[in-house]
Amino acid sequence: MTSRESMQYDVVIVGAGPAGLSAAIRLKQLAAEAGREVTVCVLEKGSEVGAHILSGAVLDPKALNELIPDWQDKGSPLNVPVTENHHWLLTKAGKWAMPGWMLPPFMHNKGCYTLSLGNFCRWLAGQAEEYGVEIFPGFAAAEILYHDNGAVKGVATGDMGIARDGAHRPDYQPGIELHARYTFFAEGARGHLTKRLTDIFDLRKDSGPQVFGLGVKELWDIPTDKHKPGRVIHSQGWPLTDAWGGGFLYHQENGQVALGFVVALDYDNPYLSPFEEFQRWKTHPAIRAEIEGGKRVSYGARAINEGGWQAIPELVFPGGALIGCSAGFVNVPRIKGSHTAMKSGMLAAEAAFAAIGADCSADRLETYPKALRSSWIDKELRLVRNVQPAVARWGGMLGTLYAGFDMWLGQLGLSLPWTLPHHADHTRLKPKKDARPIVYPKADDVLTFDRLSSVFVSNTNHEENQPVHLTLKDAAVPTQINLPVYDGPEQHYCPAGVYEFVDGGDGHQKLQINAQNCVHCKTCDIKDPTQNINWVTPEGGGGPNYPNM
Repeated sequence: MTSRESMQYDVVIVGAGPAGLSAAIRLKQLAAEAGREVTVCVLEKGSEVGAHILSGAVLDPKALNELIPDWQDKGSPLNVPVTENHHWLLTKAGKWAMPGWMLPPFMHNKGCYTLSLGNFCRWLAGQAEEYGVEIFPGFAAAEILYHDNGAVKGVATGDMGIARDGAHRPDYQPGIELHARYTFFAEGARGHLTKRLTDIFDLRKDSGPQVFGLGVKELWDIPTDKHKPGRVIHSQGWPLTDAWGGGFLYHQENGQVALGFVVALDYDNPYLSPFEEFQRWKTHPAIRAEIEGGKRVSYGARAINEGGWQAIPELVFPGGALIGCSAGFVNVPRIKGSHTAMKSGMLAAEAAFAAIGADCSADRLETYPKALRSSWIDKELRLVRNVQPAVARWGGMLGTLYAGFDMWLGQLGLSLPWTLPHHADHTRLKPKKDARPIVYPKADDVLTFDRLSSVFVSNTNHEENQPVHLTLKDAAVPTQINLPVYDGPEQHYCPAGVYEFVDGGDGHQKLQINAQNCVHCKTCDIKDPTQNINWVTPEGGGGPNYPNM
């Protein structure tokens, strides 16, 4: 093995999203206030900060107000406050606009802003660098490092220049080890290192499973006469019949509209395609009217945590902590998680700073989960904890009615005493013999599109001569189980056309993995019914390059 260089920091943070950057900033703020030096670095697998960030997004500035109170004077991208808030129930040809008084006040988006979360993270990174945080984009954390006693020691970046056959290419460079007193994992939903840590330290022994949705999004330039900055629309109902979820449409700055569709990944019909449901949703007359005459300019997809309060794992382990969507703090009915992610990073930073001040290292930051459980994160998520499992259990109509009743009681301080459980998404698929095949309409390339043309406008790029990062535990499972039993669900749920069943000769089919198409959404790692697919990080800098997503 080639020897690796190492670098020492007080805190290493994996992931330059809202949680990781907020943690870095808070650590440096505390150090400045105390007149001490704390060294912090952030690793980001995207080619630049924001390249892999995908969200709606409507941002609640609650955590930002705490972290950077004068953000309005620092050139932040929060330029478009929400001016209209609509919630539509769609039928195939019509809609019913839910009156505002029916929605709990916390769903009104008052005081929130619609923006590109990627640009927000780019701005946060600039703030962090002004404090002296070292940020390394294009370097993927590929390996967890441990002390002899089992505590986390840090991470190592992936080797660069490994060919598909495992040989060293001419541009080979070994990875770098980053050692730290504490390592924060802020990888986002279904982080590959977080998954390992969860198993090694049994972080879910006292919580339910995490459950997810898949969010598919496009960015459109629309005609000036249609653009209404601050207009926010959420929808539920059509076109979904075999799943639950809904759409969003946000009028942002510069004449652009961000629109997308989220499908809960606990659906049971193996023929369902979240990507195609999104394309079909755009053909609804009410949605079409918002974007017709415009032009699609970008596309992306990403898994979203939906487990909420009862799915929060153990947050700390010797030498490290989970923050942001690595843990899972999304408020499902609000469709928001950036503010809670930021706050979790800030709380973890405060715990680590105190521990470093006491000359501690590689122990458990017990004050972090205690602080989180007494914070507004816990209060906010506890209030809506039964929404997702209610709809998953009783369907869109009855589940929504129950969820509304539950949320209004909680708003009035009369929270119901029970907590509904979750069931892991990969356990929910029915065999194809018990499911209804779904025939989706062909794309028209004006309003609706296919997956390959969509991947093109996501600016996704991987070095082709590298090991496939979508690994199979057993190469026989796709054709011996997935295809005959479930119609190969990976060919349906993947929003990037990564998985194809092709002629393998002798009348048999084989699974072809087009890894270069992968937009890093993690759906395959989540939904594969046998949990045979294991997503690992490719070379740093690979994947999508989202501009304003």
